[in-house]
Amino acid sequence: MGYLIAKALISGVIIAIVSEVAKRQPGLGALIASLPLISVMGMIWLWLERPDPENMARHAAATFWYVLPSLPMFLLIPALLWRGWGFWPALLLGCGLTVLLYTGMTWLAIRLGFDL
Repeated sequence: MGYLIAKALISGVIIAIVSEVAKRQPGLGALIASLPLISVMGMIWLWLERPDPENMARHAAATFWYVLPSLPMFLLIPALLWRGWGFWPALLLGCGLTVLLYTGMTWLAIRLGFDL
């Protein structure tokens, strides 16, 4: 249980750092947020709990394919905000788009024989 709490605290601290930095310097906050810190930390936690090269390779490859459909959200949200949309509707549409694109990526992966 202590290990789970430590993982949650470390992960939470990174999110808090990103939000604090972004309040002062949005670009630097975005840079930190764009780093694959959560993915790397997830891989570290996974490796410590299950040091299996095949499982890790599959996890890392699947992460790559699932990052791609998340990227348009980061174009849609600012486009909507710059056009006067409110934050919550822009976020909701951005997340909705991402869910649709994740669904499409999963469907496409199955059709192309990728094991996500």
